[in-house]
Amino acid sequence: MDEQEFRRAAEGALDALKRRLIAREEEEDAAFEVEEQNGVLNILFEEPAGKFVITPNTPVRQIWISALSTSFKLDWDAKAGAFVLPRSGEALDILVDRLIQDNGKR
Repeated sequence: MDEQEFRRAAEGALDALKRRLIAREEEEDAAFEVEEQNGVLNILFEEPAGKFVITPNTPVRQIWISALSTSFKLDWDAKAGAFVLPRSGEALDILVDRLIQDNGKR
């Protein structure tokens, strides 16, 4: 995957995730708020206080998530047509949902 393909794929994935999270935030009166700054998604929590940062990392062609004191590095899976966490096989949206749920259990 070249840089331009990565940028398109990452932008599409993050945009879809942002729209999904904003809809969830509004529908469920969720315990988080979504912000975007310069292509980086931030998910902010009040209780317990916390922040997830989701960012594309162009040089290595990955999407990185910093959440729950851990770094998650997702690779593009052409077969799935999605960014996936290699060790678990979770797609970006599924992983973020799980991390939000895990944050609520802290």
